Amino acid sequence: MTKDLIALTEKMPDPMAILMGLYAGGPDLGLQSDHEGAVIRLTTSEARPLMTIEAPIFIQVEGEVARLLGTDTPVPEGPVWWTEARASPAIPEAERLAASFAGRLNALCGGITWPPDTATLDPVELTGDTTALRTPDDDLPAVDVLTEKAAVVLTERPRVALTIWLADILRSCIATDRALQIVTPPTSRLTLPLRTALVGHPNRWVVQDDGCGYYDGLSGAVLRWQDGAFTPVHAEDGATPAAKPFTDARPTGERQLICTFRTRYTPDRDLTLGTALETAWKILTGKPPAGWSTAEPINNPWSSRQLTELARDRAPQPTWLTAVGHPDRPAMATIHITRTTAGVEEDITLTVGYGPDETLPLDDLENLATTLTLEHSAATLLACLRPARHDLTTSPHLEAPATPVAFSLGPHETAKIGLSHAMHPPLDLRPRQLGTARRSAVHYPLGDGSDVAAWATFQQLVRHLKTPSAEGRR
Repeated sequence: MTKDLIALTEKMPDPMAILMGLYAGGPDLGLQSDHEGAVIRLTTSEARPLMTIEAPIFIQVEGEVARLLGTDTPVPEGPVWWTEARASPAIPEAERLAASFAGRLNALCGGITWPPDTATLDPVELTGDTTALRTPDDDLPAVDVLTEKAAVVLTERPRVALTIWLADILRSCIATDRALQIVTPPTSRLTLPLRTALVGHPNRWVVQDDGCGYYDGLSGAVLRWQDGAFTPVHAEDGATPAAKPFTDARPTGERQLICTFRTRYTPDRDLTLGTALETAWKILTGKPPAGWSTAEPINNPWSSRQLTELARDRAPQPTWLTAVGHPDRPAMATIHITRTTAGVEEDITLTVGYGPDETLPLDDLENLATTLTLEHSAATLLACLRPARHDLTTSPHLEAPATPVAFSLGPHETAKIGLSHAMHPPLDLRPRQLGTARRSAVHYPLGDGSDVAAWATFQQLVRHLKTPSAEGRR
């Protein structure tokens, strides 16, 4: 497995401090820079990468370091600089180089290293055969195995996040029609943004288990390495068996409330994005988001103005963002901002975690629907509940699917369908009209999340709403 080390420092590591850290391998090693200086590679004299260094990130969001590294790691008080070093697994000296780099950075800038007790100040001499190191690829500097079908990343982190370098690899995989396949031990968990990124085929979370070999951490399918990628193993009847460790999961009573909604705005110079998400966050948690970023760790304090400026600068290209809540209430959101023929749209998924003894805010969903549809131009809102970890991470075990608990239509969609048609589905539901007769939205309570039959009810409701009505045509 690739060894990841993180230096958490009180002062910003300037170029001289990073250079002093890299000098742990002696003067004969080379340096390469990619992505406009955001990635530095320490290489052998044959230009084979030994270690990859990410540009330091200034973490200003409370609780973000603990969310990704756990509470067992003591961190400096206040904002810290986060500098990652990834050592190649091909030779043992590379891991010692990363440890020496992190130790020297901490000595110069004040701080600690994760994992704890790994940093050193000792110089490292290369004595092993470096021909096993992968030939560098300019677009994928931190990939451990690269084939025509897949880019494979090996990591042992207990919590694997959608970091900047992983996001870059994912974009490169999309551009080159490859799969991103992340290999971890069974003790690792994925953060919510990374889980979301890996759900789409052909990307895959590969769990390496001593007892059963490899299996998919999200589907449980037993895997094998074949033709340059991890692929499912098929039984004689064509079925894909599930790994036993994946199905050995016991319910904990923890739950996640997932609210997915789409806002649509007319392009305007004074338009501020992110306000619908901020409002939803306050209704469900009592507080606004704590921070936002384009990747993890989340380093920027929450600012709808700043994320609007970023989306405007990137237009007409889409913008993907993620947001995180305060430590006392686990909550995360993903935001996809696009410019369409209908205007500026935000596709938002907000997930809030709850412990087994906590009360779910299901009674607040109608208020949430009223506020989002009538005040924030939300076209639709779907709220679901699923049994899953309240800290919003995903372990490589079977998780029950989400169950819908409420659905809402905004005024524009209601008018297009017809209010009478929307209010009278052929189901045992009690829709609630929101707003006024001139500008109405509709809210459909679907249950408390305990009955999976709610999916069938929701599908019938959607079919009814899509059926043309005379009122809607008028």
